[in-house]
Amino acid sequence: MDASNKTSCPHYDVLVIGGGPAGAYAASTLALEGVSTVVLEATKFPRYHIGESMLPSLTSFMRFIGMEEKLRQHGFCVKVEYTRISIFSETEVRDTDFVKDDPANGSWNVVRSEFDELLLRHSAECGATVLEEHKVTEVLFRDEAGSQEGRRPYAVAYVRPSGETGQITFDYLVDASGRNGIMSTKYLKNRKMNSSLKNIACWGYWEGGYGKYMPGTRRENAPWFEALTDESGWGWFIPLHNGTVSVGIVMHQDISNAKKAAGRNASSSGDFSLRDHYLDQFQYLPGLKKLLGTASLVDGAVKSASDYSYSADQYSGNHFRIIGDASAFIDPLFSSGVHLALLGGLTAAVTIAASMRGHCSEEVAAAYHTTKVGAAYTRFFFVVMSAYKQIRSQTIDVFSDVDEDNFDRAFDIIRPVIQGSSDVGKKVTEDELQKALSFCEDIWAPTDPEMHAAVASRLGPELLSPSAPIFSDEELKQFVDPEDEDATNVLRRINARKVVDPLFRGTPILESEPENGYVSFLQRGKLGLIHIGDTESDM
Repeated sequence: MDASNKTSCPHYDVLVIGGGPAGAYAASTLALEGVSTVVLEATKFPRYHIGESMLPSLTSFMRFIGMEEKLRQHGFCVKVEYTRISIFSETEVRDTDFVKDDPANGSWNVVRSEFDELLLRHSAECGATVLEEHKVTEVLFRDEAGSQEGRRPYAVAYVRPSGETGQITFDYLVDASGRNGIMSTKYLKNRKMNSSLKNIACWGYWEGGYGKYMPGTRRENAPWFEALTDESGWGWFIPLHNGTVSVGIVMHQDISNAKKAAGRNASSSGDFSLRDHYLDQFQYLPGLKKLLGTASLVDGAVKSASDYSYSADQYSGNHFRIIGDASAFIDPLFSSGVHLALLGGLTAAVTIAASMRGHCSEEVAAAYHTTKVGAAYTRFFFVVMSAYKQIRSQTIDVFSDVDEDNFDRAFDIIRPVIQGSSDVGKKVTEDELQKALSFCEDIWAPTDPEMHAAVASRLGPELLSPSAPIFSDEELKQFVDPEDEDATNVLRRINARKVVDPLFRGTPILESEPENGYVSFLQRGKLGLIHIGDTESDM
């Protein structure tokens, strides 16, 4: 490249690669702490992205960076339930009621181009420098004499659409570069694809003539998720505020390929497009098809993505953190993508602040980030796999996709229940993993709020309290007659939710779950890590 196209080399405390939800959130959090932060985003916002269904944890994350009111005022489609799931049979539907315990716990279905731009612009308002159309092409490293923490990144090279190139130096790097994941794929080379979730998704947007779920009730317009009746996968129906509905189908790649081949063989011309394949699956989605009514596919366009489930054994290192889709992704089934992006963005900011402020060593701070991202990923992974276990009506091999340390952190609360107290601490076995799957499977027990109220009136609210201990199968049998199907389902579901509910809590989980003696200290101006037993004055 001609030297005249090169720019000078500015310096920032933190450089963030990528302006999606993870990167923008980390940048907002750091900038609010007075940390000089720059975001390099390869594209120009707004830009399209899939992943419209949000979890209720979104509220606490947005509140922490002062963006909650913007989110509430924007006009996104409000949802008071995670779903009205018809994921296992047409007659058994399952509610996940967000607002049962707190009316403020609702969430939204968002148009991602709008949501992502709101978040990126907010990071600039918080004080971060946002440079769009700056594509990072290389990360530069240096060796530090006497360092035990490995090579340290200190600069990135970028290129602009005009051909202009440049470098920016920094003290800390946050890789939020999305699925490309420059640190994991180009430098660490530690990304591992999940064999048990080798799925493919195809989707499109529909307008005009579609219906709403349970109109006229408090559940009106909830998103709908439904298992394909041939047990090959599942579909989503997510209403959006712009007058369209996002409709997608997910299945294993091998099954999808077989269906496409069958479609081509059955076609007189031998042609069978992605759109043909997509539309052909609606015969296995009676509930979703009914909701679609007379709607039409916008521009006849169908999109597709595959090989999107992956993780790694390291999400941090010497002065760098990896977050969002650059770190790991599971599956769209439980809407985990943005939650994990925001959680990772926050732990990246917390641990960088802790390192900068001397709350702990950089090695301890980096390890905290990796373990928090890994444990959150593992919780979601088991919830998703527990649903697939039922959708596919088969035992699923998850052993090769589970990191033992992350399993210990994510499920230490239930290991005495599923393994036996005397065996806790021993090496995780395939049997234990399957028991954990079965435990999480109870999250999807066929219950609804009315059933919960009826069971509480019979058995007493104390037994159904989220603060009650986690019960073993034998203990549950002491409380309820196995013939009482409603009570059994309600208690099993509440039992399982005690492990899963931290997924919905957002920021508080970082303040309540210690790691190596540290928890996050989430106070503006003093953000960082605090050692258990220390007080604010010790920071």
